Amino acid sequence: MDNNTGNFGGYNNNDNYGNQNNNIFNKKQGFRVFKGGNDFNFSNYKGSFKFVVIFVAVIIIITIVSNLFFFTVDEREQAVVKQFNEVVKIIADGDIEEIKNSIAHHPQLSGVKIDNRKGLHFKIPFLQSVEYFTGMLMTFDGTVREVITKDQKKLVLDNYAVWKLSNPALFAMSVGNETEANKRLDDIIYSKINEEVGKVEAHVVISDKNYVANMLQAVVEDANEHIKNFGMEVVDVRIKRTDLPEENYNNIFNRMKTEREKAAKTYRSEGQEEAQKIRSEADREATIIEANAYKEAEKIKGEGDAEAARIYAEAYSKDPEFYAFWRSLQAYKKTLKENTTIIIDKESDFVKYLYGE
Repeated sequence: MDNNTGNFGGYNNNDNYGNQNNNIFNKKQGFRVFKGGNDFNFSNYKGSFKFVVIFVAVIIIITIVSNLFFFTVDEREQAVVKQFNEVVKIIADGDIEEIKNSIAHHPQLSGVKIDNRKGLHFKIPFLQSVEYFTGMLMTFDGTVREVITKDQKKLVLDNYAVWKLSNPALFAMSVGNETEANKRLDDIIYSKINEEVGKVEAHVVISDKNYVANMLQAVVEDANEHIKNFGMEVVDVRIKRTDLPEENYNNIFNRMKTEREKAAKTYRSEGQEEAQKIRSEADREATIIEANAYKEAEKIKGEGDAEAARIYAEAYSKDPEFYAFWRSLQAYKKTLKENTTIIIDKESDFVKYLYGE
């Protein structure tokens, strides 16, 4: 630094052309920055900077202090306040009296305060801590497992359950987290479903919707009975898929194929039997029809012959000679064909008209 000029490193304030440099550091005034020919001195704004720093610091302190003394519970949340790892306050959904009744048999929760109002709450700093839990419905997708029906058939069931927290204090003490809760639900629900499925045959579980609905309602009630001391409540249980074990597919397919072939063979046999009956009935009816037709034809023929004989008789009685002549002509027409030779006695009545006698 140059003692004469007050510049660092002997820097000359004049440039090569003898002009005054715009950036100057002075011992008394500090940095001065010239812009557009006007100087700006930071020292003139020290008070404003201090105010901003103090304001930001106060905001930070207030935020820290408020977080120490207060906490907020969202509408979708429930909370448990603990002091020395013991529950002292519950902020939960639902009716306060029901929550009190659910914890009445827990001595460690006898003096717990219960509140169902959401929003801002007070806590003692450093002594009390807050643990948050969801107040929304949660879905548990169960493990795909095999069950055995009454007729000893295996089915694969894929189910899910919808549940919620009914008491966050009991949940925090007994279960602690959603993962552990799902494990317990899986065992309880599967055990009850397996029990109910074992009461009926496989086709009932597959096709009877009413039975399945009643069965699942029984599963919900049984599960709630088991988990009421865990601060949990099952809202609904549903079966997503009912299937058969993969190893049974080929056996079932072959059995179905055999049954279908047997049914087809039975249908063909019954069809052939029915066709034979129809053919026999048709033949019998045809024979009867033919017999009746022949009978009717013979009857008509007989009547015709009788009528013809009557007409002949009438004609003969009127002119026997002409009738005999006409009959002889009819006989000649049938007997004497072209190039026909006959040998007959000329005294015969048959030839008397041929000789003109």
